Amino acid sequence: MAAGAERILVRAPNWVGDQVLAFPFFHYLRKAYPRARIASVCVPWVADLQFSDLVDEVHVLHPPAKASLLARFAAVTRDGRALGGKGRWDLAISLPNSFSAAWLLYLSGATARRGYRAEGRSWLFTDAEPWNPDPGIHRSQAFVNLIPAPLRPSRPTRELWGIRPANGLDPDRPGELDRFEPARSWPGADPVEPPHGPYWVLAPGSKAESRRWPLENYARLARRVADSTGWKGVIVGSAAETGLAADLCEDRSLGLRDFTARGPVTALWRVFGGARFTVSNESGLAHVASLCGSPVHIVCGAADPMRTRPLGPGPVEVSVNAVECWPCERNTCYQPADKKIQCLRGITPEAVWDSVARSLRLLPEGKAQ
Repeated sequence: MAAGAERILVRAPNWVGDQVLAFPFFHYLRKAYPRARIASVCVPWVADLQFSDLVDEVHVLHPPAKASLLARFAAVTRDGRALGGKGRWDLAISLPNSFSAAWLLYLSGATARRGYRAEGRSWLFTDAEPWNPDPGIHRSQAFVNLIPAPLRPSRPTRELWGIRPANGLDPDRPGELDRFEPARSWPGADPVEPPHGPYWVLAPGSKAESRRWPLENYARLARRVADSTGWKGVIVGSAAETGLAADLCEDRSLGLRDFTARGPVTALWRVFGGARFTVSNESGLAHVASLCGSPVHIVCGAADPMRTRPLGPGPVEVSVNAVECWPCERNTCYQPADKKIQCLRGITPEAVWDSVARSLRLLPEGKAQ
């Protein structure tokens, strides 16, 4: 039944970064089922990031009436039954590993239901795939591996955009795609206009303390960029980052501009697409920047780049400080005060700028600035 599916339901990821990492999944799912009607089901905060050229419809989950577990379960149950009332689903795939995502697809009544065995939910699937905890398996590959085996691509997801050796793309190993087209995938986005002249982007925000590089380090980095290039800097983020942006913009000699709270993340595609480079914490914006083509440098804290490194056409560099507890992949650092977020504090602005400058060939090999 799955091979000839006419109507497919996908429970999309819950987070911005994971939704971007699901782009190869949606790309290959559409290739596998070119004539199927594909529906994506998602939480409200990633609704704008659904790929309109790869899915035919988007269903946004309703928020629960309260924050309690019972209220959340009731909301998912209502949404699952509502999806079941929209006709027959031939295939349903759960990208999140949560019980609620599997419960939703079970209630949809889909004939075939696929997902990983996790949280005691195997009985809700007709095809429960074993979860492989190998840190070498990138999250985007784990998503693609949920496509029925006969229809999966032969190349790994990291090669979707081509092999990228140190000196550029390898013409002998071209990618299946050479660029992402935001205007096609996000036609509803009202793009923010970037500044005139050369500029770079910094994304200093993150909800998790274990992923936030100290703000003073971003200021020192901005000083290095301003002194070395004279380029303007654009600060991006949600309304939660407006305070950070205000603090960074106090020193006008840094040439920073506040572009926070300018709409949904999809509205930044032109800003990222025209940037000389982007420096970001390991956050959803790093993934969006790379997908939109910006060279990205990630200051990586608790995250494991083996699993979650951005995979876009924009090249990615990652700075890590591999202390004993790294990578813990926790949102809160539980180390004592003298070792608090030492994974991040050990990464200096000078080292980040040196890496960025080398990747942009602003510095000769073997010479530090």
